[in-house]
Amino acid sequence: MHRLQQLRSNMKEQAIEALLITNPTNRKYISGFTGSSGLILITETENILITDFRYVSQVKTQSPHYKMIQHTGPILDTVVSECRRMGVQTVAFEQDHITFAIYQDLQKKLGSVKLEPSSGCIELLRMQKDDAELAIMQEAARIADTAFSNILNVIKPGMKEKEIALQLEIDMRRMGASSSSFDIIVASGERSALPHGTASDKVLAKGELVTMDFGAYYKGYASDITRTIMLGKPNEKQKEIYDIVLEAGNRTIEALRPGITGKEADAVARDYISAHGYGEYFGHSTGHGLGLDVHEAPGLSTKGNITLQPGMVVTVEPGIYLPTVGGVRIEDDVVITAEGHHVLTHSTKELIMID
Repeated sequence: MHRLQQLRSNMKEQAIEALLITNPTNRKYISGFTGSSGLILITETENILITDFRYVSQVKTQSPHYKMIQHTGPILDTVVSECRRMGVQTVAFEQDHITFAIYQDLQKKLGSVKLEPSSGCIELLRMQKDDAELAIMQEAARIADTAFSNILNVIKPGMKEKEIALQLEIDMRRMGASSSSFDIIVASGERSALPHGTASDKVLAKGELVTMDFGAYYKGYASDITRTIMLGKPNEKQKEIYDIVLEAGNRTIEALRPGITGKEADAVARDYISAHGYGEYFGHSTGHGLGLDVHEAPGLSTKGNITLQPGMVVTVEPGIYLPTVGGVRIEDDVVITAEGHHVLTHSTKELIMID
């Protein structure tokens, strides 16, 4: 009920009479409903969840504060009939999720009831996690940390990147994850210069950097960790870029606190890497928000204007990517606290060398 109260407060500030929630992640956040099909209508006095016969019992268990309506025809027809029953004049929709075709269809069905675009009404609430959410995210991070520790006993020259990714996935699921947070990245040698080099059939070889970027989905929340290791001993260039990325990340984490903007946090890593001559080889943002989605607000980027507040969880993941040489990325998950910050991921960041 607390989330509903917060949502209604946001709706009042934005003069929203009725809000149609179509984004499955937002639907889950505001209602607890985890089914694959359903829409939510929220007004000042009513909470309505529309779904089909498959989820009638599930809604009663997961969403006891909602009036459940079972649709038998097109779900949008039920939305229209509920709007007419309640006498609403305007309905706000999630403009970042609904397609133009659905918008056109719904507006036609609603007739004189006006559809208005809305953005961020629930996403603003999702940015700040409560203690229960943070406990789940800490466990998701622990699962990823343990999977990394375990893979260090397995990884060696001669293995394929896909074999490493599979082992990480299996390990995380054994520890309770429902899945990996995203397609696992394992990129070795020259491929490590690909920021999103999804695991391939490439065989790992001695003398290569290996970047592993992965995370666990646990009880609906994501973790996201990246570590780069060395097969054999690093050459001077490999060691140089590793040390720069490590220091850039550490400095950024130390700067995280309430009141700093995402842009200011991004500048800590970006300025440090640029000062060492590698600014053009760091082309992505320093970090992103983390929660029910693996990428959500707030962002640590050159456009990150959101001010960080306690309860927000962000990644810190600077990188340097050199064509023909390879790349390094090191990533941690960090909670903003009233006192500053708390790091959820604990895997060592010292350069690990495996023969």
